[in-house]
Amino acid sequence: MRVFVCPPKVEQVAPMNMMIAVGFGMATVQKDDEVVYSEPQGAEGWDDFWTTQTAENEARKDPNHEWIIDLQGPLSGRTYKRIGEDNWVLIDQNRGFA
Repeated sequence: MRVFVCPPKVEQVAPMNMMIAVGFGMATVQKDDEVVYSEPQGAEGWDDFWTTQTAENEARKDPNHEWIIDLQGPLSGRTYKRIGEDNWVLIDQNRGFA
């Protein structure tokens, strides 16, 4: 009889230089249930977009809230939650909306 042991679940953490953008879809940063950043449409350059580090900088100003990065694109969706400084952990993943 074979016994299969599943490897331990590895926590996936967003890199601090990750761009908070999906192109077609929706990318937001939320503090509790309030959207504090939404991917700009028709952006002129990369400086118009937030990164995980930008979200972290905002979260450090008001840390006693639930901070979420939500990326919902046509082929994949990912949601990250801030769990301590510089630690944005993947809490949900899906196959997108298309």
